[in-house]
Amino acid sequence: MTATVITDPATEPEQKLPGTVRTLARTMQLAYRAEPRLITLSLAMALLEAVPDSLFAVWLMILGSGASKGSAPMIMVGCFGLAASAVGAWLLQTVGSRVQRTFRMRVGAQLEAHVAGLQASVPTIEHQERPEYLDRLSVLKEQVWQLDHLYLAFFSVVGSLVRLVITLGLVASVNPLLTVLVIFAAPTVWISSKRSAITQQATERVAPHERRHRHFFMIGTTQQAAKEVRIWNIGTDVVRRRRTAWESWYAPLARVRWASAGWQAAGWTVFAVAYIAAIVVTATVFGGTAAQVLLVVTAGSHLSQYVAMTAGNADFLRMCLDASQRLVWLEAYATRHADRASGPIPDRLTDGIVFENVSFCYPGTDAYALRDISVRIPAGSVVAVVGENGAGKSTLMKLMSRFYQPTTGRITVDGLDLEQIPAEPWRARMTGAYQDFFTFELAARESIGLGDLPRSDDRAAVVAAIGRAGAEDVVDRLPHGLDTQLGPTWPDGVDLSFGQWQKVALARGFMRDGTLLQILDEPTAALDAETEHALFESFAGQARTGEAAGRITVLVSHRFSTVRMADLILVLSGARLVEAGSHAELMAAGGLYAELYGIQAAAYRR
Repeated sequence: MTATVITDPATEPEQKLPGTVRTLARTMQLAYRAEPRLITLSLAMALLEAVPDSLFAVWLMILGSGASKGSAPMIMVGCFGLAASAVGAWLLQTVGSRVQRTFRMRVGAQLEAHVAGLQASVPTIEHQERPEYLDRLSVLKEQVWQLDHLYLAFFSVVGSLVRLVITLGLVASVNPLLTVLVIFAAPTVWISSKRSAITQQATERVAPHERRHRHFFMIGTTQQAAKEVRIWNIGTDVVRRRRTAWESWYAPLARVRWASAGWQAAGWTVFAVAYIAAIVVTATVFGGTAAQVLLVVTAGSHLSQYVAMTAGNADFLRMCLDASQRLVWLEAYATRHADRASGPIPDRLTDGIVFENVSFCYPGTDAYALRDISVRIPAGSVVAVVGENGAGKSTLMKLMSRFYQPTTGRITVDGLDLEQIPAEPWRARMTGAYQDFFTFELAARESIGLGDLPRSDDRAAVVAAIGRAGAEDVVDRLPHGLDTQLGPTWPDGVDLSFGQWQKVALARGFMRDGTLLQILDEPTAALDAETEHALFESFAGQARTGEAAGRITVLVSHRFSTVRMADLILVLSGARLVEAGSHAELMAAGGLYAELYGIQAAAYRR
């Protein structure tokens, strides 16, 4: 027997965000792979845009010198130079912005798809129940728009740096000592680069409060919660809780932002004093001409503008890098947790599925959801799992689906450890319907057809799945049949009751053929006991058709009276398997199953 211990997330190396250089390099690599021509053109345009803008000071110096000397040629050169720079700057900026916009839209869409793909690539879902992961992912979701803006910020930083270098060269042409002016700009640049990082760290610290206040906002504004909010008259309390959560989120951020703004103002004050001193020194100490003083005034003012631009762009780049750091972190997380199993998947089941001393705790807790489960589920059998709410029924199904790995013990499929079977191919040989289903708001045939993508457009297969799920009554009531748009938020969309949505999900679960494992996890919980019993009898009858392939069908219910037709009934209580056998065997044993069966039967008779 082997044991797998789930690592505490706080000790995992990927909890630390990657460095700035690594993040920038990886993000640029992703963009170059996606759009090599556009990223090259965008960078070239950013460099070219900087040239005419930076030469304004030169043309003003020539114009001023020509005016003081009465030189018509110099005046003409200065005027034409200013005009050429203005037109060139406008033209390059217009073309460059369009090129960069196209680049960002194309790359941004691919990066968003990349984020979704990375989350889906992790074979288990345990990470989605870790608060640390959810907080970091919450920040990434809120800032996903910044991923494509990173390139705009990067191009802007490059352009402003080119402008800064050219302007420093012009200032140095008057006197090299004037270049020390840029040193006084260093505090501003450094503060700007740190300001965003500090704000982002504060944002991540208060992410739980941010998620909480959005949750209360959703409660107060969505249709799903509307009835209960009004029945229980909790609207005022929801508003109060949302306000409290918002204040817990916003107040720490405001303090950090005000503090960093104060430091930013101090840095700009230092630069302003140095700029004024440079003009005075040029005119008095260096004995500069009127044209040179004009150059220093113009270039110096541009220098402050370019320093501000560089600092602002660096701040924006830093902010965008924070989102990109989470993208690179997510890549590392997905790579580390990638499915490396390579075991074979049986064409048919001959022995079955065996639980060997399996225990499981959900991430971040030490409470057992399942404990010391040992049972053999024979190939070709119909198995029912019963127990009261919280007994561990759904957890058992999640382990069989490889959504989680056992904390200790192992699960075997025809003798092969389930962890050695790749998750994606294993799930391709599974089908099922779950109590916590998702409402895919698509056309009815599409919402059902998702259950078997290769046959999603096969109308006959969709109709057959509807028949197996007993969902004909739902489809018959749709105004346009299978072509009806589901969901009230869409034009001509039709809203369904919870029970109708559940039948649509059930039909989706019956789309696949040739499966090895079929899981029906309380798929009819919204239906009455009599209807559920009839459907379960139908499911059991259909399951017999899969015996040739050794298919196992697992029915989960908290209603004991609906599963008596199963070959094997597993009774869970307090996270443990307390009884196993057929209905007749369990009734004869007079244990928990017999007791609860009798209680429920008596309740239904009343």
